[in-house]
Amino acid sequence: MKLVLPFQRPLYDALEPYAYLLVRITAGLLLVPHGAQKLFGWFGGDPARVVDSFHAIGFEPAALFAMITGVVEFFGGLLVAVGLLTRPAAAICTCLLAVTIWVTSARGWAAMEYSVLWTIVCLTIAVRGGDRMSIDRVIGREF
Repeated sequence: MKLVLPFQRPLYDALEPYAYLLVRITAGLLLVPHGAQKLFGWFGGDPARVVDSFHAIGFEPAALFAMITGVVEFFGGLLVAVGLLTRPAAAICTCLLAVTIWVTSARGWAAMEYSVLWTIVCLTIAVRGGDRMSIDRVIGREF
């Protein structure tokens, strides 16, 4: 394909091998603090308030769902970021994020578009896997 600004080709060629890695690591690491808030109260979180929030939107048993959500976000995010068990971790994160689409849909498109974006990002990672720079590739196993 012919570039509009051909002088940029060396930059694109140099950065291309790292683009997907950057997306995978960023997506994983952005999930981790959300899980840490729910599980440990880090980053200004409050596990008791999270349980109350889950109860308020009708997820029962609220404490169990809050814990599951925290585990998926924290550990799933770490696994996606390092590229270990990448496909199953990203698939589980995709399922969780799909639920957030449903939860936020009551507040309209502006509230749910963020959830849609992150669901699609995690779905893409689940489909593509860890890729070249992942622990999955190092150990020679792609799940």
